[in-house]
This record gives sequence, structure tokens and C-alpha cells, in this order.
Amino acid sequence: MGIMKKIVNTALIICLFVSTFSLANEVNIFNARHYKADAELYSKFTASTGIKVNLINGKAGALEKRMIEEGVDSAADLYITADAGRCGAFKSKGMTQSGLVSSTIKSSVPKSFRTTHWVGVAKRARIVYYSPERVSGAELSGLTYESLADPKWKGRIAIRASSNIYNKSLVASLVKNNGKKAAGEWAKGVVANMARDPKGNDRAQIMAVAAGEADIAVANTYYLALMLSGNKGPEQQEAAKKVKAFFPNQNDRGTHMNISCAALVKGAPNKANAIALVDFLLSPEAQEHFTNNTFEFPMIAGVSPSSLVVNNLGLDFKQDLTTSVSSYGAKQADALEVMTAAGWK
Repeated sequence: MGIMKKIVNTALIICLFVSTFSLANEVNIFNARHYKADAELYSKFTASTGIKVNLINGKAGALEKRMIEEGVDSAADLYITADAGRCGAFKSKGMTQSGLVSSTIKSSVPKSFRTTHWVGVAKRARIVYYSPERVSGAELSGLTYESLADPKWKGRIAIRASSNIYNKSLVASLVKNNGKKAAGEWAKGVVANMARDPKGNDRAQIMAVAAGEADIAVANTYYLALMLSGNKGPEQQEAAKKVKAFFPNQNDRGTHMNISCAALVKGAPNKANAIALVDFLLSPEAQEHFTNNTFEFPMIAGVSPSSLVVNNLGLDFKQDLTTSVSSYGAKQADALEVMTAAGWK
């Protein structure tokens, strides 16, 4: 009887070990990036490591609400989303933890694009698109984000709503660099210069320039390549051919940069696997997957952007590497306040 009991106990221990190992050999991603190509990338990670990726897709707000409501019971390991402002705001709610560190992260990601709570895995720039027929080289010379408030642009600018996270982060960077008061005056100037009330996504701003509704637009870099690729249909492809790209602030701090970020969720049950996944996302293979499928800029050195990006946007531009993207979350409330006060809809 004693031998049988020992066998049963041993079997239970083995079962518990196998069960624990099974649970540990996975990683749970709450994913707010809406790219089919990302799922293909996670499949490559599983094939390479044997670690199963459980992908929970959704809009950023809904995913964050779920993680907050679930609290310590949440299975989330990583929260992957577009924009450092989102990762920063999520951190400020106490929903992330430190410990997202590795030799790969340290050697691959510049300090301005990471914290110990979240890490940038791909870059994008928020730039100006213009009509070469209606905007002269002299007007563009020395263009900065600050000079978008210049009265010469009155009735000529298309830009998204103040609620848009990309705009909140852009304005947060201006608050960080120039102070809240100056950013407030700037916001008033931009509102006065709008060609129309803000509406639509970034591609809609580019379409507005192509249609002659505005002379310049503010939008992220990858959208032009996405439109030129034909993935969004012939109408958007033709519109994209009618605009040119300009990188602001080349004579001072450089063009405003943002990221797609991976945040380590507080209480992550598979922390080691989460870090392993981030390391994988920073590998040349994964970075090339990002550049060729989502048209973002690579985070690591030695990987080239997509040929569509290089040929239509250029490669050699000065990036703002002095403004830490962590300030986008820290200054987000100030940014929204100055835009609201300026009447930015």
C-alpha cells in the first residue's frame, strides 16, 4: 500500500510539473496593433522558440479597460500598442512593472525609446505632407512644427482631432521642449490655420491635400507607403502620388519620432517569455518583417526601411533623439489641455 501511495504521489508531482511547464511555455499578448502581418511574426517566434503565443486583439481603450478590471487576475504578459503616449499613460495607472530589460534591449534600443517598463520595437515619424503644386520650396525651407502656427499657413493645414493619440504625443513633445505656455499659443495658431475642422484618420489628411482641400497635412510616415502600396485601393494610391513628404526641424532637434511599444504588464505570469518575445521583435528577421509589412522604421541598426519608404520619403533625415518618448505620456494631460483651450476639435 505504501508503494502504491508513493507511485500515486510521484505521478501527481509529474502531472503538476508538466502542467506548470505547459503554462510557463506560453506568452499572452494584449495587442492593439491592427496588422495581420503581426500574427505571422508571432508564429515565427513560436516556430523558433516553442513558446506558444496567445494573441488577444482589440482596440487600445478596450484592452486597457479589460486589464485594469481584471487586475491581479489578468493573464496579460505584454501590452503591445502604437504610440509611446499610450504606454506612458498605462504605466501612470500602475498597470506596468519594471524588469523589461535584457542585453538585446540595452544594445539595440536607444535610451530615448525605452524605459524599464516598456520598449520601442519599431519607429515612426510624424511629418508634413505637401502639395508640390501649391507649396513652394521657399515656404518649406526651415519648416518646423513650431512654424505651423505661422499666419502664412492660414486656411492651409489638415490635421487630425485633438483626441488622436498621435497628436497628443506630438503636442506633448512641444510642451516638453518649449513649455506649456508656448505650446498653448502654438495650438491657437494651428487652429487658426486649419483648412477645415479635424476629421478622419491620417490617410484622410493626405487625401485632403491631394484633393486640394488643404496645402499641407500632418501625418505619420508609414501611411504614405501604405497608400502607395495599393493595399488601400487605387483611389488612395493615386492620392499618395500627388503629395511630397517633408521632415520638420532638421536644423535643430530633429523630426518628432514615436514608436510601437511593448509594455510589461504588472503581474505578468510569464515574464521571462515576455522578455524573450521582445528580444525576438528586436532581431533583424522581425525588424525586416515590420519594415516590409507595416512600413515603419526599424528600431535597430543595420536594417533598412522598405524600398517604398526609402524611395518616397527618403532615408537620411535627422531624428529627434534628445526628447525621450517617455515625456509623451508624462505631458499628455498638458497637451490635451492646451489643445482644448485653443478650440482644437
